[in-house]
Amino acid sequence: MPSLRSDAAARRALLLDAADAVFGEHGITAPLDLVVERAGVGRATLYRNFPDRAALICAMLERSVAQLQAHIAELGARDDALFELLAGMAGRIVQSPALADYWRAVDQDDPQVRDARQHVLALMEPALERAKAAGLCRADMQLRDISLISSMLGAALRGRDRDERAVLAKRALELLLPGLATTP
Repeated sequence: MPSLRSDAAARRALLLDAADAVFGEHGITAPLDLVVERAGVGRATLYRNFPDRAALICAMLERSVAQLQAHIAELGARDDALFELLAGMAGRIVQSPALADYWRAVDQDDPQVRDARQHVLALMEPALERAKAAGLCRADMQLRDISLISSMLGAALRGRDRDERAVLAKRALELLLPGLATTP
């Protein structure tokens, strides 16, 4: 029998998964009752974990950063890790469109958002430096360019459904990645 703590963590993860799915289908302002229904838990469980929508969205952003950290750890010190991380970024835009749209639209001066962006860039910096040192990435690429690339990949949000977003994200990568590579 799982401990109470692991059971609570499982319910929290279930709520985050449900929110991701509901927000992806109905937008970030979807009624939280849809999240509760999708997760199969009571309203009290939602509000015990996330006192309001902002806390839920913040937890989703934190989970996204944690997934990025796990992806970075999985890639290790590969010279081409930057390109894999950018492909992962495109995948997250396809899978979590509402969260990606929120991430792009929220006030850039919000301390939590600013800190999260800085954290993401700091996580990606070693991969960028390895790619440049290995000659896989153009030497003039800067860390702040990753935010620009993220915005460019965000154009995939124009897709009406997951399949269309996937096609747009794939095409965006096909156009962007050669521009990042060193020229012969």
